[in-house]
Amino acid sequence: MAIAAPIFVWTIIFWITSVLLIAVLAIEVFAFVNCLMQRADAFPVVGNIPKGGWLALNGGAILFTLLLGRISIFFAFIGAAVAAVYLLDVRPALRDAVDGGHGSW
Repeated sequence: MAIAAPIFVWTIIFWITSVLLIAVLAIEVFAFVNCLMQRADAFPVVGNIPKGGWLALNGGAILFTLLLGRISIFFAFIGAAVAAVYLLDVRPALRDAVDGGHGSW
């Protein structure tokens, strides 16, 4: 039983890492698609980075996760941080700029 424990541990770590990697990729793809669908003239209103810059950042995050995410999940979390900044900061500001600031309710 003690001999099989290290093999079992690495199997669990593999599956947890795989699930986290898929979740991070889903978040990054959602951020990229959402950025792609936004109006380009709203981006200068909410910040310094234009639409092309956010598309490059989110696309780079997806590429970074796909290339280096299997090496270490830490690299995938770096890409997730970029997507999180877009989704939690820029996206609500874009929605307020386009809709006129009606709030989240």
